[in-house]
Amino acid sequence: MKITPRIEEIKEKKLIGVSCHMSISNNKTGKLWKGFRQRVSEISHMVSSDSISLQYYPEDYFTYFDPRRNFVKWAAVEVSKETDIPKGMQCLKVPAGRYAVFEYKGPSNDSGIFQYIYNEWLPQSLYRLGHRPHFEVLGEKYKNNDPNSEEEIWIPIDLF
Repeated sequence: MKITPRIEEIKEKKLIGVSCHMSISNNKTGKLWKGFRQRVSEISHMVSSDSISLQYYPEDYFTYFDPRRNFVKWAAVEVSKETDIPKGMQCLKVPAGRYAVFEYKGPSNDSGIFQYIYNEWLPQSLYRLGHRPHFEVLGEKYKNNDPNSEEEIWIPIDLF
């Protein structure tokens, strides 16, 4: 697998959604998204119909990787204003910064793309991993766990 990302500088993004603490070995993604999907219509000021799957990892998460270690996972949408937040949801601001954006086609449960990004692409690039949220943009061509699914994987990066 070899995918060349585009590099983008983003401005701060405002998201509204739900979050939970989980680990890779105690994955609660399905439950998180099921609950969110049932309520997404309650959110005002959506920028698009795209969903955002976001992970916020502890700073040394990838240095001392342990599949039992917790991180925060979000199911969200981007909004233009952080007003009228539905009960039980929260707002998250993703800070401005540089991202490597990988256009991925394949099943979302295939971890091979992430192994490629973190173990091959990143060490050979001019960048180091940034400490900002990691996220996937799930647009109209996203089909959960389908081999023809398409999504964008956004990895925070900084120059060395």
